[in-house]
Amino acid sequence: MNYTIDERFLSNVDRTDRVLECAEAFGLGLDDKEFVVYDNLDIEVNAGDIVYITGQSGSGKSLLLRSLRDQMIKEGLNVMCLDDSELNDIPIIEQVGKSTDEAIRILSLAGLNDAYLFIRKPKELSDGQRYRFRIAQLMESTSRVWVADEFGAVLDRDTAAMVAFNLQKQARSVGATVIVATTHKDLRDELGPNIYVDKEYKEKLKIETKPQEGL
Repeated sequence: MNYTIDERFLSNVDRTDRVLECAEAFGLGLDDKEFVVYDNLDIEVNAGDIVYITGQSGSGKSLLLRSLRDQMIKEGLNVMCLDDSELNDIPIIEQVGKSTDEAIRILSLAGLNDAYLFIRKPKELSDGQRYRFRIAQLMESTSRVWVADEFGAVLDRDTAAMVAFNLQKQARSVGATVIVATTHKDLRDELGPNIYVDKEYKEKLKIETKPQEGL
């Protein structure tokens, strides 16, 4: 499917006494300005694609991710965002999988392979462990689109690489589309994206694509 991303906003400054003094002291212009982040960017995302969005902090990565997500929801696709997963107050081994063996397999794919953790509740986990539990929920989701902003940001890089590899393997095995955004550019080999977006400030960006295997 083809998606058009057009994101721009108007910036204006409240002209308080201190703002005016600052502008005068440093020679700042206070005219209203339009900032263009995406100027009718056309991007094609097909079912089963892995979309990896990277770039500088504040460059518009999350904006692109959210725009794609919203358009996919509008067209009726079943989309699950990592932050939308439910953290029920029961042991995590009870919250994924149809059996104990399946739950252990899914949790292990997300980097939770310590038996002690299986019997813990989400509130008893560290931030990184809770994040990996959300990844486990994403991987067993029946949604056809998996979305994760700030992907792997709370994980050490070795763990992030392992989780990224297992996430894309699981997604490709079920034909799910994955869209992730992160400042980290070190997960390209593990994610093996079909669409790689490197976003810089303003409209500057680089897109690299490759077809899915078997197509």
